[in-house]
Amino acid sequence: MTVTPVRDLKKILPRTYNHRREVLSGISTVLSQHQYLQPVLERFVFNDGTARTLVGLTGTIKVFYEGKRYNIPVSLWLKESYPRTAPICYVKPTPEMVIVTSRHVSSYGEILMPYLDEWRHTQCDLHSLIQVMKAVFSEVPPLRMCLYPEECSAYHKRSVEEISHVTLDREDELPFSEHNETIC
Repeated sequence: MTVTPVRDLKKILPRTYNHRREVLSGISTVLSQHQYLQPVLERFVFNDGTARTLVGLTGTIKVFYEGKRYNIPVSLWLKESYPRTAPICYVKPTPEMVIVTSRHVSSYGEILMPYLDEWRHTQCDLHSLIQVMKAVFSEVPPLRMCLYPEECSAYHKRSVEEISHVTLDREDELPFSEHNETIC
């Protein structure tokens, strides 16, 4: 994964992006509000097998669940038609975590929300998307810690073999503690 400072993103953002200024503005806004997200430029493999170099945001978003703070690892990929089309979003469990499937998160970690399905360019943006994610994940956490070592190894073996999108390693290198963990 290539983590790119936002000041350098303008230089390396692929020319295939139709609305470069809006992409950069949206990313800058999010980064000013969410310190644990970072811009990345990476090859993304779509479900049909095609691959494109896309810009994205990866890291963690802060969620409060039952009075405790948890950091949920996510990756948000911006297609070349962004902001006219919604980002492609995933939760990305660390090796100690498993995905909690719900109506908002598929078994592969894809985030499924009406906000994404009903994306409208003039009404929707990355910052608001993250606020919706935080609200939804505060009600139904998308990840939990593995209860048994076999559960983790079986899950991650399956996920590597079956998931067709690019999975990213955790980049924030923060230790897990009460203030920086996903639901146990």
